[in-house]
Amino acid sequence: MTTTVTDTSALRAQLRDFYDDYAACLDEGRLEDWPAFFTEDCHYRVLSRENYDAGLPIGLIYCMNKNMLKDRVTALRETTVYEPRALRHFVSGVRVIEAGADEIVAQANFMITEALSDREPVLNMVGIYRDVLVRDGGGFLLRRRDCVHDNYRVRTSLIIPV
Repeated sequence: MTTTVTDTSALRAQLRDFYDDYAACLDEGRLEDWPAFFTEDCHYRVLSRENYDAGLPIGLIYCMNKNMLKDRVTALRETTVYEPRALRHFVSGVRVIEAGADEIVAQANFMITEALSDREPVLNMVGIYRDVLVRDGGGFLLRRRDCVHDNYRVRTSLIIPV
């Protein structure tokens, strides 16, 4: 079953709420809650537009299931030493590319600002989320998230998930 135009408007609104909740989770530093946005067999990548466009799978981060996301959070909390920072994720342009009964293909633009403890905020990363989501009760889970960044380089260490 394919979604109609009216249904797509409602679906976009639901997806915007989902994306806003995802951004708030990261901005508020609730990293332990972050993996709950994904399916068990998820794929999560952060990669450059150049690699994405060329079909190259190599990225800055590549997690092939939910346990790898949890390991990343554990590493951030228990072993990684980094300067304190505040992030803000801004999400816009949510679009439904395809919507079936079980799976939704969507995309949204993102911009992330970063403020280190002794510096003014800077633009950290800008790009597009290319997502495959599944319906989960009244909400969604990410089966696949490609965070495709337009930056030529990442200004500081990529610590917090995108």
